Amino acid sequence: MDVLTQNFSLYGRGFLGTVELTVSSSLLAPALGFLMASFRVSPVGPLRALGTVWVTVLRNTPLTLLFFAVLLGLPRFGLVLPFTLFAVLALGCYTSAFICEALRSGINTVPRGQGEAARSLGMSFGRTLRHVVLPQAFRAVIPPVGSTLIALAKNSAIAGAFSVTELLGTYKTLNELGYGIIWTFVWIALGYLVITLTISALFNVLEQRWGVAR
Repeated sequence: MDVLTQNFSLYGRGFLGTVELTVSSSLLAPALGFLMASFRVSPVGPLRALGTVWVTVLRNTPLTLLFFAVLLGLPRFGLVLPFTLFAVLALGCYTSAFICEALRSGINTVPRGQGEAARSLGMSFGRTLRHVVLPQAFRAVIPPVGSTLIALAKNSAIAGAFSVTELLGTYKTLNELGYGIIWTFVWIALGYLVITLTISALFNVLEQRWGVAR
């Protein structure tokens, strides 16, 4: 218990850093995921190809390697931003590939006749997707999107290796101060548990309100 009470501010900064990374990346990832899912089901060939390349590359690239590419590679091309923002970009882009596939699977559950009926009424592809297909697909993808964002919260721990303030990185300082490694990690684990349970509770509420009835 002493490791927490004597280093509460350190744990607090790490916890808030992880929350900031998670929230920011959780705003970016669904936006990119929605865009790429729209591309993947688009009737325009180049857009489908772009969506496919995006998902294929990011889903098959280790997240640590993506962090290296973003945090260490982009500054070489003159793009200099705070490391926290680079970390958000890496986490958001990586997670967007998984959200894209979850959304696409939800889109595929909507009967084809729904889209055909909308187009027969003169609706464009964009309006059909936005007003007819996605509202129905959204109900089916609430659980997988929630699971993906929980994984995002845990993946944010990688950012600590790149000088970004987050919860897991607090163990380095505490280890140097001589605190026992077991209790150090117990409180870190509880911090992540608070974050992931909060996300899980939020998506449980969304699922109960808008999810597919069982």
